[in-house]
Amino acid sequence: MLLAFLSLSLAAKEREYDYVLFDNSLMDGGFYYSSVSYDSLSWVENLQGRLPVCSSEFSSPGNSLKLAYLSGRGGWRADVIFQDARGADNFKSPDLLSMRIKAEAGIDSGALPDVCLVAQDGTRSEAVPLSRYLDCRKEGKWQTASIPLSDFGIRPTSMDVILKVHSVSFSKGGGSDREASLYLDDIEILPAQVPAVRLDAPQLVEAEGGELHIDIRWKGKGEEGVKYYKIYRSFDGKKFVPVASRRPWMDRYADFIGKTGVKAYYKVSAVDYSLKETPCSVVMSASTRAMSDDELMDMVQKANFRYYWEQCEPESGLAREDVPGKTDMIATGASGFGIMAILSGIHRGFITREQGVQRFLKITSFLEKADKYHGVFPHFMDGTTGKTIAWFGKQDNGGDLVETAFLYEGLLSARQFFDGDSKDEKLIRDRIDGLWKNVEWNWYKQTDDSPYLYWHWSPDQAWVIHHRLIGWNETMIVYLLAIMSPMHSVSPSMYYSGWASNDDIAAAYRKAWGRVSDGERYENGNTYYGRKLDVAVSDGGPLFFTHYSFMGFDPHKLTDRYTNYFENNKAIAEVNLRYCMENQGRFEGYGFGCWGMTASDQMEHYSADEPVKDLDNGTIAPTGALASFPYTPEASMAALKNYYRNYGRFLWGEYGFRDAFNLSENWVSSIFMGLNQAPIVVMIENYRSGTVWNLFMSHPDIEKGLEKLNSIK
Repeated sequence: MLLAFLSLSLAAKEREYDYVLFDNSLMDGGFYYSSVSYDSLSWVENLQGRLPVCSSEFSSPGNSLKLAYLSGRGGWRADVIFQDARGADNFKSPDLLSMRIKAEAGIDSGALPDVCLVAQDGTRSEAVPLSRYLDCRKEGKWQTASIPLSDFGIRPTSMDVILKVHSVSFSKGGGSDREASLYLDDIEILPAQVPAVRLDAPQLVEAEGGELHIDIRWKGKGEEGVKYYKIYRSFDGKKFVPVASRRPWMDRYADFIGKTGVKAYYKVSAVDYSLKETPCSVVMSASTRAMSDDELMDMVQKANFRYYWEQCEPESGLAREDVPGKTDMIATGASGFGIMAILSGIHRGFITREQGVQRFLKITSFLEKADKYHGVFPHFMDGTTGKTIAWFGKQDNGGDLVETAFLYEGLLSARQFFDGDSKDEKLIRDRIDGLWKNVEWNWYKQTDDSPYLYWHWSPDQAWVIHHRLIGWNETMIVYLLAIMSPMHSVSPSMYYSGWASNDDIAAAYRKAWGRVSDGERYENGNTYYGRKLDVAVSDGGPLFFTHYSFMGFDPHKLTDRYTNYFENNKAIAEVNLRYCMENQGRFEGYGFGCWGMTASDQMEHYSADEPVKDLDNGTIAPTGALASFPYTPEASMAALKNYYRNYGRFLWGEYGFRDAFNLSENWVSSIFMGLNQAPIVVMIENYRSGTVWNLFMSHPDIEKGLEKLNSIK
């Protein structure tokens, strides 16, 4: 019945997550992943149909859900829904539903609700009375309710009936018609047996103040047996209160104070699955302080940089797809972006050059041994083995030309950065040169006379995906690198026959993407919100089109038959900005400091929003505006300050800004994403100093390739 709980690990070390339906909400108000309904003879307290978040009561800090209800003679229902985080899908084997509950004083067993499990298809398990698992004599105290799955009628023989628990559902129980209140916390499906490990106190190693927040970092002794880390804060160094908890895979906490000039003290403990707590760490302190615009950019770059420095897959040194997510799986394109973020970090002094050298020795050694298909890397690899992971399905088991191009934006930049005479820096250059020369870009034409490059090739299914690369979108860098390759190049004419093709195949592709004919022949020429777009599908598309190919490649340096790409990207960003300022959908928050339709995590799944009313649901990804700094510096800085100063309490986290948020729905993503953290670092750096652009463009093959491309304009 609960097949999705069975281990799907991709390697022996792949992390097993607890199946958590609720531990803490990042936002106040109504908890997005909940729903409430009742008839006219009953009632459930709710905020826009969702359970309220309560910050004054919690078992694990810092909040819980409030379930206040009147059963009366009618019926009611309140569901807490599982939040499906990308890649965090390898769960511990299921045995019981566990939750922490605090009941109001004076409650009787008849007033307690029934509880059941609901599958994704709506199928409901048997309901059980919560009164069986709580002692009403302990009202006003936190208790653990542990309900074996067998009590819900879930047996091993029926595990193929329901794929995954969608929600835990509370409903009218006994005959009491009085009002009652419960607080719910740590709602999880767990194994019956949990590690019995003696935990040591964590070691607090860092406390650093930002403008309105303080970062702390600690060291534990492994994840085994740790349920969560518990963070305590004091403003006088004497009276400490618990303010947050972090799961064992996170060794940082960004405490958003909300004021400058505040000194705070911190200590951290570890809590096991029996809720036994270790002694606390030593105390460390730091203070918030007012920051200039340059200091704010430093702060944002450093936090986002840390995603790639601290949360990399340790064997390869490369980027995970997202955090939390797969621990052994690395993402090729995000790794290329992360490489450029690390170069920016060295330039800014976040790490030393020698630290960077050691990381790049690891990265290049891994890449030499990793799976390649005619020199092209797969989309995802196991960082412990270098083997391909077909995460998107069995057809995605070979070379991914687009992800490989993103990787080489980073590698070619690194090749130019490490220009020293030391043995190690020379080795890094030699390894990158060897990898670069062996990429068979021309193989991915599929046929000798093809006008197009193709996205994928499978060793056992060949061109089964059959996805032609046609602009305008994020894949321009593929054609540029293919033309510039020193050993396996394609003709510069493919830029116009493939990427900028005017043929009917390309027109149909673009029309299907944009759902309109604007830009179907590559050139657009229409004006949107007062800005003419020389090249674009529809009215510009998602903003990552102007970021991914141009983190290394300087758009100032590319002018083709149609446009200069810095000016074109600037126009697309301004259309996106003006669309959000006009706010046709009347979404909360949209404006000069809150804009940027792009690809990101969403409330239900990953998708790409565009500045078109029908393709906009009110979700904003900070990377949209912040990676547009070179194009829209004033509006991007306004967005940075707005996101941090006004929404930082829920949007700012351990690795910078969380992936996306939707104020109209009171939702914020729980993840940091490898594809979206780095563009913030790199494009801010390109705006400030041009460092990554200058590195990439200085590569001799890029310089020669530009000459070839310019010769056929």
